[in-house]
Amino acid sequence: MTDQERRGGGPAAEGATDSPTGGGRIGGRPAETGFAEEDGRLTLRERKKLRTRQRISGEATLLFIRRGFDNVTVAEVARAAEVSTMTVFNYFPRKEDLFLDRIPEGRELLTRTVRERGADESPLAALRRLTLGLLAERHPLAGVGEGFEHFWRTVLDSPALRARGREAVEEMEDALAVLLAEAVGGDAGRPGRDVRLAAALIIAGIRAAYAGAAARQLGGDPVDDVAVEQAEVLRRTFDALERALPGFA
Repeated sequence: MTDQERRGGGPAAEGATDSPTGGGRIGGRPAETGFAEEDGRLTLRERKKLRTRQRISGEATLLFIRRGFDNVTVAEVARAAEVSTMTVFNYFPRKEDLFLDRIPEGRELLTRTVRERGADESPLAALRRLTLGLLAERHPLAGVGEGFEHFWRTVLDSPALRARGREAVEEMEDALAVLLAEAVGGDAGRPGRDVRLAAALIIAGIRAAYAGAAARQLGGDPVDDVAVEQAEVLRRTFDALERALPGFA
């Protein structure tokens, strides 16, 4: 195996590092870590930690896609990444998080988008902007891209990954309920029934759009065609949400 293939960038990876797990990359940029200097740049220590995290995630992604998530142990990932098993767990508390490593980033993007939206921009308009923007730049979290079918197939083949995915959807829904409560001046500590219903409908709509795109990619449809349709599906989804949830539009 070449060095490039071990990093996930060669043919042996079969699209692994271009999948929604991302191997620690975001649209060609390093993933956010939450630790930076005052000017926004990562410190030397955090750059080293980020590179270690990327290496672990990249090796794990390659192994999981090649052999199946349930057939690979954390110890094998550690050996491939040339770190200890304890180091793996320091970066990824659960095995599932090695593959679904963008869940924290998704929550961060959701939070930042709603809280930092313009004064004249509604929560739904901000979320529309976010989802369409991710798709336009082919961000891994948009779920559409070359080689992503390997990611989706690995998830579908693993009950553990499917369960973690459902849990992540619930986490996103809870986080959005808090954000929507803040947006309408409600109690963020105890979002009301209407706010929780709104959050559930928004997340369900986005999830349905992503599931459709995943199914098309698994069926072998050209990525560019999937992306064009996905953009239209997302627009229709948010049109419907804005009609159903005028208080957040």
